[in-house]
Amino acid sequence: MPTELRASLNPILDAFQRYPTLEKTVAIALLAVIAWLAGRIARHVLTRWVKRAVERTDFVWDDALADRKVFSRLAHLVPAVLTYYGIGLINLTLGDTNTTTAFDGFVQNAKSVAAAYAVLMVVLAISALLSAVKDIYEKRPDAQNKPIKGYVQVAQIVLYVLGGVLVVATLIGKSPGVLLGGLGAMTAVLLIVFKDTILSLVASVQLNSNDMVRVGDWVEMPSHRVDGDVIDIALHTVKVQNFDNTVTTVPTYAFITDAFKNWRAMHESGGRRVKRPLYFDMTSIRFLSDAEIDRLKRFQLLEDYLAAKRQELEEANATISDSEHSPQARRLTNIGTFRAYAASYLSHHPQVNGDLTILVRQLDPTPAGLPMQFYFFTATTKWAEYEGIQSDIFDHFLAIASEFDLRIFQQPAGTDLERLADRGSS
Repeated sequence: MPTELRASLNPILDAFQRYPTLEKTVAIALLAVIAWLAGRIARHVLTRWVKRAVERTDFVWDDALADRKVFSRLAHLVPAVLTYYGIGLINLTLGDTNTTTAFDGFVQNAKSVAAAYAVLMVVLAISALLSAVKDIYEKRPDAQNKPIKGYVQVAQIVLYVLGGVLVVATLIGKSPGVLLGGLGAMTAVLLIVFKDTILSLVASVQLNSNDMVRVGDWVEMPSHRVDGDVIDIALHTVKVQNFDNTVTTVPTYAFITDAFKNWRAMHESGGRRVKRPLYFDMTSIRFLSDAEIDRLKRFQLLEDYLAAKRQELEEANATISDSEHSPQARRLTNIGTFRAYAASYLSHHPQVNGDLTILVRQLDPTPAGLPMQFYFFTATTKWAEYEGIQSDIFDHFLAIASEFDLRIFQQPAGTDLERLADRGSS
């Protein structure tokens, strides 16, 4: 060391020798500055390096790790490690018999804080890694069918609990086993505190293992006024966007304890069911004459039915004398012929799924008339198209009923009463 520099430093060195506490304070301050600068440099360099590496690769996993700041959180270990080992080095180098006891306590506390901070950063980094794994998994085509968000949240909760135990144990200088033993005695309290979490965990496992709900499913749950598409499945809640664009948050375990309807199978089947009746005025139901049967032959959909039915009736009535006027003779009815027409119409309709059930049947008569139920499936499951298809089909049935001399039943309206009054006055 040059003589001039040594001479200028002598007053400072003498002061350090006379005041050892000042010497340690300055050393600790320099260590704190060095640790802070090292942390900033580590985060800056690591962030730039990770950004460049991510830009040069086509992998998905590195983008997820960078977005979740896994490497940035690991960079926080640099100042913690420097502080932990640096404070011990200062104590070893500058310790003396006069101030050892007080300074040793400070060193021990500083090392405990640094170690606890390192544990905290490791826990946060692992949590970010789990979130990155979830992000990577959600980019898979089959991720919607088997979501893992609930499992990741459970793992993070366990991680935070264990991390909290380790941090506290490090700060108070006790073994983590002692704290965990104490937690064992508080099991009953923990069960009460984490009741919803435990129920949600069990529900999440059941929902995923039984494939009961997926993101994108249309579900109905009357008990919670839910009717819409599932947009998110988490550990504690399932979010459903209703068809009025409101969002309902339902506890996950409610999908186990309460009844709900999932329309996914309907979408997968490729057809959506229509099950609607038309009510016919029973006073308009009658037998068809030969002339009316010949007139109905112009309906191409009835050609095969009328030909087969006429032959069947001729064979059945062959043993009946004067079958034309006999009350026991079998004859075609307008309601039966309409039912055959409707079934043939649905079977040939291009927007009706012919691979699924097509049924036209009569139900029990009611005071509102004779109900005829139409049971079929559209060839699409889209809501707007479904409504349009069934509306077009029933428009046709309502309009074509008069060709069979059938009247659709409806309650008397004011115009009906007016016509009745006009007939009475005339």
